[in-house]
Amino acid sequence: MNPNRQQHPEEHAGTIFMSLELEIKAEAKHLGFAISGICLPDPPQHYQSYLNWVNAGCHADMAYMANPNSQLRRADPHNILPECQSILCLAVPYPSPLQHPKPESQAPTGRISAYAWGQDYHTYIQTQLHQLIAAISDLAGRQVKAKSYVDTGPILEKDYAQAAGLGWIGKNSCLIIPRRGSFFFLAELLLDLPLTPDPPCLFDGCKDCDRCIQVCPTSAIRAGHSIDANRCIAYLTIENRGAIPQALRPKLNDWIFGCDICQSVCPHNQHPLETPIPDAFTNSQINPFPELVEELMLSEEAFEQKYQGTALLRARRQGYRRNVAIALGNQRSSEVLPFLKKTFETDPDPIIREACAWALAQYPSKT
Repeated sequence: MNPNRQQHPEEHAGTIFMSLELEIKAEAKHLGFAISGICLPDPPQHYQSYLNWVNAGCHADMAYMANPNSQLRRADPHNILPECQSILCLAVPYPSPLQHPKPESQAPTGRISAYAWGQDYHTYIQTQLHQLIAAISDLAGRQVKAKSYVDTGPILEKDYAQAAGLGWIGKNSCLIIPRRGSFFFLAELLLDLPLTPDPPCLFDGCKDCDRCIQVCPTSAIRAGHSIDANRCIAYLTIENRGAIPQALRPKLNDWIFGCDICQSVCPHNQHPLETPIPDAFTNSQINPFPELVEELMLSEEAFEQKYQGTALLRARRQGYRRNVAIALGNQRSSEVLPFLKKTFETDPDPIIREACAWALAQYPSKT
């Protein structure tokens, strides 16, 4: 044990000799991982479902999801870390959009998904994971071999989170943690330590509920607890690099980065237990509901500077302004017409010009 590590409440007389598993979970909690569990590195339960999803083309243009090497790695964690003996699954909460409703505004405003209100979670959580690996090595008395992932790795993370007892996979494909909901980031550590696994989560809190399916504007939620990325607002506004299909544009409403709709209606997110949220995701200068004209007029330099260190850079300036133009078309606020016209006439990017042309065409009067 590290003599410099803070003593946890569980370490009073009579319980100071905690198991390695409990020591690791205590360290994880100190680093902001509110929920943690351990599972064995067995092949994932829903691997065939993943292959079927890819074969159906539901991964859209995310070619990395169908890459043969990525498929091989997803089939078995040992193809990632041959020495893997256990997987530590972790969850970090972020603010619920239900606690921050969109305010009334005279100017047209957009809507940004709650997960992106703070720092870029990939960078922040990876930093915490590296600290956790060091702490685990200290507890184990040797340098452990580990591989860390935050959302982007070739691993079916929700399968392992369920196997580790964190929660169940909802109909909207999000992991739902009992009594806490689904507004969580997930992360994993593949470890060469033989840790005792936790009981899996066998509870299915969705049962006959289909609220998420009913309210999805683009009908992106498929049977089998999966999403058709081709129709998902989150994919269309973030990962998609081309034009958004015209038939889906009105359904985006005011969403300019991501979407929270299917999670916001979930009964398990209405009154969850309070879970401490790291400052990285609560102290942010990002406006969750930015004024659209201001966003449309952002230069490349201004966009990079404004959203440095946040997830919004993932959409890139082109995709972000494309989304903004579509939102302006959906809101039909006549005072923005000069800005749409100017951008349509002068912007060098054909994707942006086309989005502005579509937006202008949504106005009932001649433009």
